[in-house]
Amino acid sequence: MRATESLASTPVARLARPVVIGHRGAPAYRPEHTAASFELAIDLGADLIEPDVVVSRDGVLVVRHENELSLSTDVAEHPEFADRRTARVIGEELCTGWFTEDFTYAELRTLRAVERMPALRPTNTAYDGRFGILTLADVIELARCRSTAERQVRVLAELKHPEWAAAAGLPMGELVAGDLGRLGADTADGTVMIQAFDASVLRELRARLGDDGPQMAQLVGDAPAGDALVSPSGLREISTYAQAVAPSRDRVLASAAAHALTGTPHLVHQAHAAELAVFCWTLRAENAFLPAHLRRGDAPEAHGDAVADAVTLLNLGVDGLITDSPDHAVRARTAVSAQLV
Repeated sequence: MRATESLASTPVARLARPVVIGHRGAPAYRPEHTAASFELAIDLGADLIEPDVVVSRDGVLVVRHENELSLSTDVAEHPEFADRRTARVIGEELCTGWFTEDFTYAELRTLRAVERMPALRPTNTAYDGRFGILTLADVIELARCRSTAERQVRVLAELKHPEWAAAAGLPMGELVAGDLGRLGADTADGTVMIQAFDASVLRELRARLGDDGPQMAQLVGDAPAGDALVSPSGLREISTYAQAVAPSRDRVLASAAAHALTGTPHLVHQAHAAELAVFCWTLRAENAFLPAHLRRGDAPEAHGDAVADAVTLLNLGVDGLITDSPDHAVRARTAVSAQLV
């Protein structure tokens, strides 16, 4: 995507071409949320890189999949932090481990990143311990350094558990608005887009930063609670504060299957009618995450036909693919473009 074809300069439901979004970088090949993962995603053709954002005890926005640290860092190997291990309820589930809100940013900087899914991505463990924890500001700077006049690399920042952060006295909306303003990333044509499952934090940021603030995407989960969001009225409501909706690949495919049976417009068509782009999550190349007909061999960690998976979604009209392997999505986009010539 050329800089002149940014999401801000085109009605988002009518992008010049679908965008490839490196989910936490390129975690199919490097441990997620590391500088190496984000840089490789850009090298593989990602238009945007997608960090998850949580908060430290002293209000620094750091990038981790969750605020619990034991799966993606070496925190358990630090005896000085043994007494920080605790149990908390997150998303109605009891979780035991170490949590970012119990650490200052200076303490988090002493941790090293490790592969979060070593059984499925064993080659990534060769990078364990090589990289530290990044801040949102670090990722924004990385994207800017890798952008050129011909190619703008943007950041799609996902805000994780803002309600939990608020309960800990860490108001995520306020912190994000402050950081974006300080970094000059608080405009619609800037480096950053924001996405979240929690609509209230998106509404708060829209109110804080105005209609000319960063573009936003409403994430939608697979639970029945998400059904109302992707109804025609729900999509129209989303369009009052966001420019995109981001359902799961399973929800998009289920809607397409229902369309084939009933002839009613499927989710992508309904979102476009509401002037919303559709970003689909999360595409992964390993057999463990693919439907049976796209798997290759019996090993869960082996890569199946991830390109065909992406082609199916692009043919349904999605505007962006959030993927662990950006190279597969780029190949799929090229294949679909060739079909249209």
